[in-house]
Amino acid sequence: MSNNLYSLNTQEAHRINATLLYVTTSKYEGDWHSTLHTHYFTELFYVLRGSGKFIVGDSDFPVKESDLVIVNPNVEHTETSFNSSPLEYIVLGIEDLSFSFGFEEVDNSYSIYNYRPYRQEMEFYLQALLKEITIKELNYQTVCQNLLEVLIIKMMRHTSYSLSIASSKKTNKECAAAKRYIDANYKTNITLDTLAGITHMNKYYLVHAFGNFTGLSPINYLIARRIDESKTLLQSTDYSISQISEIIGFSSPSYFSQAFKKSINLSPNDYRKKVKAQP
Repeated sequence: MSNNLYSLNTQEAHRINATLLYVTTSKYEGDWHSTLHTHYFTELFYVLRGSGKFIVGDSDFPVKESDLVIVNPNVEHTETSFNSSPLEYIVLGIEDLSFSFGFEEVDNSYSIYNYRPYRQEMEFYLQALLKEITIKELNYQTVCQNLLEVLIIKMMRHTSYSLSIASSKKTNKECAAAKRYIDANYKTNITLDTLAGITHMNKYYLVHAFGNFTGLSPINYLIARRIDESKTLLQSTDYSISQISEIIGFSSPSYFSQAFKKSINLSPNDYRKKVKAQP
């Protein structure tokens, strides 16, 4: 008799701290109303059958059977189907998780992979998830979470490109660091490249993550911080508009005036007159 024992090194086991929000299935039947939309969480879009087009912001690309589209949080997207080959797909909504695709010079807010060689394995886990969440038997939530972890690991194993995961909680920490940097240095020249270097995040994904964290893009938050400071200076000093513009970090007085009026609906001079006329 032969006997083989394979031990498991549990110290090196890493759990994926993500939460499955939902599983949906859709099939194009001629009544498609496709509109761009965003989510605060990540979506995995897997094509079971058919073909169509996936739209992300101003870009679009074809999708077909066995394609998996990963859309990180707060990324505008939608899909359309070709009538000759109707799309049928499964979508997973996943919270507290985002993906990094390993490319430095391209938009990391989304990516697409084809899993045709692993189609049977991928669809096994997707269908198992769908079954569990539909039937809702005892402790189905635990089964779904474990199936999700296995699916994500299989995804990462079967890509020829770099695919890694990052907790959204870690992303929030990095966005908080970017916000603190802007608050402390808003008078200096700050660019997306500056903030990307500080947070070690891809600058395109930083825009989406920071928007979710603060409600504003990094640059719009920077402008808002400068406008707030300019209101104090307009009210409490006799500095000229040019002087205030330079102090708070705007590249020119005209740009400052334009940004101020867009934010306050008054020119800097009119705002100063209004607040100083108040008793």
